[in-house]
Amino acid sequence: MKPTPQPLRPVLRLLAAPFRWLLPRGLLGRALLIILLPLLILQGVALQLFYGGHLDVISRRLAGGVAGDVGMVTELLTRHPTEHERDWIFREAAWRLDLSLAFEPGATMGMPGQRSSWMPILPLEDDLSHALRERVGLPFDTDWQSDPRSVIIRVQTPDGVLHVEAPRKRLFFGTLYLFVIWLVGTSLLLFIVAALFMKNQVRSIRRLASAAEAFGLGRELGPIKPEGAAEVRQAAAAFNQMQNRIRRFINQRTEMLAGISHDLRTPLTRLRLGLAMLPAGAEQDAAEMTEDVAEMERMIATYLAFARGEGLEQSQPSDLVELVMDMARRIRRDGAEVSVEAPDSLVLPLRIDALRRCLGNILDNARRHARRIAVALTESPRAEGGRPAGRWVHITIDDDGPGIPGASREEAFKPFTSYSAGGTGLGLAIARDIARAHGGDIALEASPLGGLRAHIRLPA
Repeated sequence: MKPTPQPLRPVLRLLAAPFRWLLPRGLLGRALLIILLPLLILQGVALQLFYGGHLDVISRRLAGGVAGDVGMVTELLTRHPTEHERDWIFREAAWRLDLSLAFEPGATMGMPGQRSSWMPILPLEDDLSHALRERVGLPFDTDWQSDPRSVIIRVQTPDGVLHVEAPRKRLFFGTLYLFVIWLVGTSLLLFIVAALFMKNQVRSIRRLASAAEAFGLGRELGPIKPEGAAEVRQAAAAFNQMQNRIRRFINQRTEMLAGISHDLRTPLTRLRLGLAMLPAGAEQDAAEMTEDVAEMERMIATYLAFARGEGLEQSQPSDLVELVMDMARRIRRDGAEVSVEAPDSLVLPLRIDALRRCLGNILDNARRHARRIAVALTESPRAEGGRPAGRWVHITIDDDGPGIPGASREEAFKPFTSYSAGGTGLGLAIARDIARAHGGDIALEASPLGGLRAHIRLPA
């Protein structure tokens, strides 16, 4: 099979675009559609073959047989018009042809009224009318509605009107019902079995996706049970192995960083002790050197916090409004003017200590560069794949400081990028790592106060 030429692909995509909204977005819907479409096509082909072949032939033959019998009776009545012969013809027709006959001498058949079709999906009525026109050759009328067991045929003869009651079983065969029941019933059964099977498979995939999302948000759910098809079980087992490797890596790195922290702080402690034992007259030099040692300790603590991350803390339901209020009170004690606009309560899964560090880094940056700070908490719907999937919680921190140029705002999140003297350049990097560990993110924007806005987005 030759591949589709490159120039035709945009045309095919354009032609298929109006029908994309018909396709289900979920795996279960698409899998069921893959199963349902062949079933519908198979039914359509089977019905077309049945109606166009077997049913059409049988219907014409049955209608031709009844019309031939009616034509034969009509011809006999025309050739033998006496009452004695008519009675004999009626008896023979009832016994041999299963036809009930009655004759109205001198009567005239009026115009037939409008009647609804008995079964529009079948060709029985049209086939019978066509056969009567061919084999009787006289004006006639067929009534399929008056008697549920018979078809009433009226024929206008030269001497009167002949009434014929033909049993429906001579024109209609019950295997049609069996065929339709078999066709639709087996298709429904297969579809229900496929739907139940696919639902179980999709449930396993959804459970795996939920576990992966929870693990990415720092929620400890433990290993998941492999279920479903072999490929899904393989993916679940690989996910469990990945969790174990990541946990082992975090534990090893934490132990290593704890040892580095201890090794670095030991000489700093000796330096502090040596500075405290300097002779009189060196107080000024000792104070300056003590400040340098404190600065080194603060930088080491910051570097270790950045390298260690916040992966060991587990998420738990916490009140974000209470945390923001507490951080605002701390910043006010440091001399900043802070206003907070928030609802009464907002509980969501949080790594409370990590988020405290995230907000603290941003608020400290705002306090150092601005006089006025405004914090606001809002909510908005969250959607995944075009479907509602919860809500977002937005934390905006505005200040009236000098801000950061738009072209440099993304650069500010890179480690060791600092726009102030004495800064390590890790505050925003740590804050973004914490927000992303919660499943959210941080962006820097222009503030309505004239400075910088830090926009934190967290999933609820």
